[in-house]
This record gives sequence, structure tokens and C-alpha cells, in this order.
Amino acid sequence: MAPKAKITKEMIVEAGFEIVRTQGMDRLTARSVAEYLKCSTQPVLYYFSTVDEIKKAVYQKADEYHTNYIMNMGEEEENPMLAIGLNYIRFAMEESRLFCLLFQSDGLAKSSMSGLLQSVEELPFMELFEEETGGSQREAQETFSTLFIFVHGYASLLANNEMAYDEDELRCKLEKVWMGAVYAEREENVK
Repeated sequence: MAPKAKITKEMIVEAGFEIVRTQGMDRLTARSVAEYLKCSTQPVLYYFSTVDEIKKAVYQKADEYHTNYIMNMGEEEENPMLAIGLNYIRFAMEESRLFCLLFQSDGLAKSSMSGLLQSVEELPFMELFEEETGGSQREAQETFSTLFIFVHGYASLLANNEMAYDEDELRCKLEKVWMGAVYAEREENVK
């Protein structure tokens, strides 16, 4: 008789991630993870004493996956900010359950726009925003917040509704929002 495969903490997180990705966070339980891994709940509860601990680990994995997804820009893209915005929206369309977990659950419940801006300061694209806007960190944050509101709204509509995705139309609108936000910030600094 062959020995049973050893279940690891990483396997549990990966299983939880796939369950959330395909079925939604409400389907994530110790039992669903065990079923996915074809094992009992014992190894699942050995590494994670509660389902909330599994959910936190899955949320972290989803957050890392999202960051990698939006930062994956093609060489042909002239404007990295446009590429990040488009990737954010594509993510919502292609990974709607993960998008809802990350951006439409309790994860952002206590955040304000200023809190969100402080948390994104550490993200790799904030330096790109400063470069692209040609301004200070504060100006980049202001431009980001304007762009984020548009991009997040569009992404939410795609994640929660069966809207048609038209990349050419979206690209055109996103370029206008980007140019408008940069222009408005520059004009404000001239005054």
C-alpha cells in the first residue's frame, strides 16, 4: 500500500485559493479544503486552528496574485499607468471572485482614501506614477486617487455584471482620465 501524500500548509492555502477563485469565499471551509485535497479535515485543522486563519492566508495569496497580475505589463505598452489600469480592470473581469474578495469585502471596510493612498505608497507602481506625472509623491498620489476611482468603478461593473468588455473603448476612456488627472494636478500646482 502506497503511503498517503503529506499535506502541507502551502497545499492548504493553494487549495483554499483555488476554491475561492472558482466558487467564491463563501465556499471556503475546512471541509471544502479537505475535499479538494482528498484528505480528512485533520491536516487542515492541524496547520490552521480556525477557518478565519485559512481565509487570512488565502486573502494574502490573492493579494500577491493580484499585484503580480497588474504589474505584468507588455513591452509594447508606452504608458505603464495605462497598462496597470487595464490590467486591474482585466483582473476584475477574469478573476471576479478574487476581485470581490480583495476589493468588495471587509478588507477595505475601514479604509479611507488617504489610508488607501498610504498603503499603496509601498507598491511598486507608485514610483512609476511619480515618473509619469513628473511631479512629487503627493502629486502622484492625487493623480492615482483620481485614476483609481475611475478604474475601480469600471472594474466593479465588470466583476458584478455581465457587461461587454471593449478594450479599445476602455483604453480611450482611461487615456482621457489619465491625461485629465495629470493636467488638473499640474494646473493646481501652477496656482
